[in-house]
Amino acid sequence: MSQRKPYPSDLSDARWALIEPMLTAWRKARLDRRPTAQPAKVDLRDVFNALLYINRTGIPWKYLPHDFPNHGTVYAYYAAWRDEGILAQLNYDLTGPARVKEGRKPQPTDSVIDTVGIQLLDQAKKTYPTISKSWVDTGFKNAVIEHGASLGIDVEVVNGNPGVRGFHVVKRRWVVERSIGWIMLHRRLARDYETLPASSEAMIHVASIDNLTKRITDETTSTWRGTY
Repeated sequence: MSQRKPYPSDLSDARWALIEPMLTAWRKARLDRRPTAQPAKVDLRDVFNALLYINRTGIPWKYLPHDFPNHGTVYAYYAAWRDEGILAQLNYDLTGPARVKEGRKPQPTDSVIDTVGIQLLDQAKKTYPTISKSWVDTGFKNAVIEHGASLGIDVEVVNGNPGVRGFHVVKRRWVVERSIGWIMLHRRLARDYETLPASSEAMIHVASIDNLTKRITDETTSTWRGTY
């Protein structure tokens, strides 16, 4: 990593050690496919720290501070990691250790879904074959419940309390609101800034990687609301 004054969003050595192997292997594979190419001079940790800075502060790419790699270089790496599934895979790989740290099994057995769609059930089961239970809201129809059963997932519709007005904690579904609260501490996600849906998804992955690495290493970073 380059010698500069660190930003609050920078990865610690312990957190960088969790993601460095995959990023290094990814770059080596790209270089191996182009044996005549020159080794990249940019430091991967600097690139990822720049991405975290953008994700956390919400600035446009061209406003990236000059002590980071050039914004065009950072975006090129980000786009490659987005399109080749590296950011998504990092999330999956970090989820297991984070769960173990909290005394859980590495693979989840339950899920909470807050959007209507059979495709999402298919994706969840493909990613985590151990899932056998899913809590959903009242927007889900019988077809989704039946499709879940065909996958071996018990889909349970959770109703809110009709006697309570406004927001209130609803069984299991509250974890969706909690998760949204976590990622909204990253200002890039406070508004729909992205042109491509894939970029919106990738920025959520970046925020999740930030969260998961902190959960594994018991670290916090400062936000405008305190520490997180």
